[in-house]
Amino acid sequence: MIIDGHNDLVLHRWRGEASPHLDDLDAARAAGFAGGFFALYISSPHPSDPPEVPYALPLPDPIPFEQAAPVAEELYATLAALPVRRATSADDFAAGEITAIVHMEGAEAIRPDLSNLESWYERGLRSIGPVWSRANAFASGVPFHFPGSPDIGPGLTDAGRGLVRACNELGILVDLSHLNEAGFWDVAGLSTAPLVATHSNAHALCPASRNLTDRQLDAIRDSGGLAGVNFAVTFLRGDGRRVPAETGIDEIVRHVSYYAERMGVDHVAFGSDFDGADIPHELGGAAGLPKLLDALRAAGFDDAALAKITHENWLRIFRATWR
Repeated sequence: MIIDGHNDLVLHRWRGEASPHLDDLDAARAAGFAGGFFALYISSPHPSDPPEVPYALPLPDPIPFEQAAPVAEELYATLAALPVRRATSADDFAAGEITAIVHMEGAEAIRPDLSNLESWYERGLRSIGPVWSRANAFASGVPFHFPGSPDIGPGLTDAGRGLVRACNELGILVDLSHLNEAGFWDVAGLSTAPLVATHSNAHALCPASRNLTDRQLDAIRDSGGLAGVNFAVTFLRGDGRRVPAETGIDEIVRHVSYYAERMGVDHVAFGSDFDGADIPHELGGAAGLPKLLDALRAAGFDDAALAKITHENWLRIFRATWR
């Protein structure tokens, strides 16, 4: 059973287009994919093809609540129409089933006074990233730079600090992926829950601004949290190049191994970014997940370690975070 930290299937279905990695849910299920975080992501216009490295992409303009809220409703309806179960408890996951966590990637659809947060919780919201990189009422995200540091810009706003406290009280996971480093440390100082970055890689191996420094990884470990390894080639490769045909599964294994060595295997998971990023052609999509497990076995991960990485660590986090 494989629980995954991030996918963007909902966005593609909302747009009425085929998705590159999860279009065939039956094939994904047969490969062991048991679901995970299904993002409600309100997209911004941004370059589809990152320039040659080095690069420093400008972030899109903020999206106001009044514009974001109706789109989020449509995305939620799209998710509700998928042939998957929805999770509000760790016990909702089962082998042979696909179960979706309602995840909001960027909190633009939450009012800054948080007056609609509880109603979203009642509808199944169990994970929220305060930002998707672009700034909003809650925080500043991390721009896409290579090479670059995540230490760019200010941290949480007063509304952002209120959001973290409210999520702790309700039992909503706060996702640190896409937050800049100042925001990361603000959450670390406030949150009573384990720290989680659902789809971010090791900055020591790939110096993209979206990746996590060793100090951040240590804080995640010390909180009892976890980080999901992102399969995006630009966050895997040491040279930051966008060349999925030239990038092997071994690059994913490299980051999983680094996480396991730095934090311990109890703090490592998958955060594929299926349907939201260019991933190694060798993997192909969710149907190729058995290839990744074979590569991890070849790298020395035994069945007990793989069980933790593929699902047990996520289930532990859900039990520790959700109410």
